[in-house]
Amino acid sequence: MRDNNDMPGHLARRFQQIAVAVFLAEVGDAGFDLTPVQYAALATIKANPGLDQVTLAGLIAYDRTTITGVIDRLVQKGLAERRASSRDRRARELEITDEGKRTLRKITPAVDSAQRIMLRGLSAKEGEELMRLLHKTIAAGNELSRAPLRDMQA
Repeated sequence: MRDNNDMPGHLARRFQQIAVAVFLAEVGDAGFDLTPVQYAALATIKANPGLDQVTLAGLIAYDRTTITGVIDRLVQKGLAERRASSRDRRARELEITDEGKRTLRKITPAVDSAQRIMLRGLSAKEGEELMRLLHKTIAAGNELSRAPLRDMQA
């Protein structure tokens, strides 16, 4: 039997565990209660005002059925809001609130710190190479995911 530590899926899961723990610790130490997925959603809403939740899910590669809970929590925290679409009354558009904008501004140093901590033990060049290889591997397997990454045109 192969050692789990020789399997890319196991290592990816371990890195994800570490990444989430580091993110939560850094963001928590800075006084914020935001998960990595909530952060990704909020930053994406800010960059794409008025997008709908299906588009948001595609842009952050998150399951379309569970993105609703992420948005609910952002709305409950006063960081984002849902509005009726001017183009389609059945659709809801997402907007970042002023509090959401302030939160993103204030949380950025903690998020940046978390990214650095995740890559500690690697030289700058090794960190760049890891990122390049992750992008390459993810692009090659994107369509195999239950929640593939989509761009705005998809």
